[in-house]
Amino acid sequence: MTHKQFWLDPYQTRLGTTVSDVAGTQVWLASTIFFAFSGGQEGDRGSIAGLPVLAAHKRGRDIVYTLPDDHGLAPGQSVEVEIDWARRYRLMRLHFAAELVLELIGRTLPGVEKIGAHIAEDKARIDFAWPQSISPLLPAIADEANAIIASKREVRSAFEDEANERRYWEIDGFSRVPCGGTHVKDTGEIGAIRLKRNNIGRGKERVDIYLCD
Repeated sequence: MTHKQFWLDPYQTRLGTTVSDVAGTQVWLASTIFFAFSGGQEGDRGSIAGLPVLAAHKRGRDIVYTLPDDHGLAPGQSVEVEIDWARRYRLMRLHFAAELVLELIGRTLPGVEKIGAHIAEDKARIDFAWPQSISPLLPAIADEANAIIASKREVRSAFEDEANERRYWEIDGFSRVPCGGTHVKDTGEIGAIRLKRNNIGRGKERVDIYLCD
């Protein structure tokens, strides 16, 4: 099982570790700070031993990295992992912005069903099954989300069940939500956000989430 250091310190940008296994272009590490696509959040970009990571995938409780054909790495070899921090930090901010918006929409529309989500570097989106336009609700939801952001509330992330790698985030007095992504420590780090409704088909509503900076 790959030790996932990105959960313990999502702000860490470099890590010394060892290669645990190799199969052609695929490489396993003993420990990693390099997040792989999960829960709608895009994976990191970066390098292992100075080589570009072409892909990162979850496989059970391991993360498998695809490197160039001529990577030359072998099991037991010491390597340094480095991530693109600017990208990671935008993903963290947009991810938590989406978490706030999702919670607030769920409170505004009891029974609404989330049917999709994606967190990219330029924006986040959440898709809902809902029979009518969500546009009239968005200004109030954006105002409430921005008020929580501006209040700079502490965000705690921890294991709910470490053996099964189940994690959560929590803001006292607001919510506690199961989530295995990377999170900011303080809502103020997100910065102001704006929301936009996107019609993606009958009975489906999409909310796009943007950082204002």
